[in-house]
Amino acid sequence: MDTAAAQNYRNRFQRVLRHIDAHLDDDLSVEILCGVAAFSRFHFHRQFSELLGIGVYPYIQTLRLKRASYRLAFRKEMPILQIALSSGYEGPEAFARAFKQRTGQTPSAFRKEPHWDALHDAHQSTLIARNRVMQQTFAAIEIVDVKETRIAILPHRGDPALVGRTIRRFIEWRKSNGLPPRLNDTYNIFHNDPKEVAPADFRLDLCVATDRTIADPDIGIMAGIIPAGRCAVLRHTGSDDGLGAALSHLYAHWLPLSGEALRDFPLYCQRLRFFPDVAEKDAVTDIFLPLA
Repeated sequence: MDTAAAQNYRNRFQRVLRHIDAHLDDDLSVEILCGVAAFSRFHFHRQFSELLGIGVYPYIQTLRLKRASYRLAFRKEMPILQIALSSGYEGPEAFARAFKQRTGQTPSAFRKEPHWDALHDAHQSTLIARNRVMQQTFAAIEIVDVKETRIAILPHRGDPALVGRTIRRFIEWRKSNGLPPRLNDTYNIFHNDPKEVAPADFRLDLCVATDRTIADPDIGIMAGIIPAGRCAVLRHTGSDDGLGAALSHLYAHWLPLSGEALRDFPLYCQRLRFFPDVAEKDAVTDIFLPLA
């Protein structure tokens, strides 16, 4: 196939995936989606599944259930009925059946004690599908002088598929201590790469900026500091699924050409806009690479 023709074909499916991302609450019938791509409705199902490796309806359902699972786990004030309706289901019974089929748990059981590993496995199909079609672009990288930031840290140690368990504890602790994201900045410190270490050796720190000296050994909270210094900053907009490509761009492409040397402090990021409070495509994360 001609390269330009093949790229044009993929571009039309990229439009479809972006439309799905932007209209997850809306009608996503085949008639609408094939219109976005300018494809015949008689062939669109087969075109989608052959190129992406998953059917269009399972793809949409998985994205909606992923958002629902985050709302169940991290937004406990949101009623299950509201989550069901916003996920495109007519009522809680149909939502519960679909959710259990994908995760092995009912929505109420998941809200009480999520099985994160099962959820992680359930979403791999959409990640693989997106990677077949979507091309990631990167914002311009800036070098900035960062001021020292005092933080409270909740470490996550172990399987990255279970980090949601630590996030729940972190959110609950922040709420009980009056440290909301709108007033106190949120950071993650990456001590290693989950692709490069055994799951048991993965290390990630969940952090909140605060001038209070806070330590809560019963929860695992400790005080810390993000030191002042120069950093290369790359803004990533979209799902965390794209963070790996953004980090690769920093290390493999920007750094060798920059002439810069790295400082002895881990890579970290600041969470500016959070999924599921915003659509996954609208989540914003600033990635900081400490420079000497």
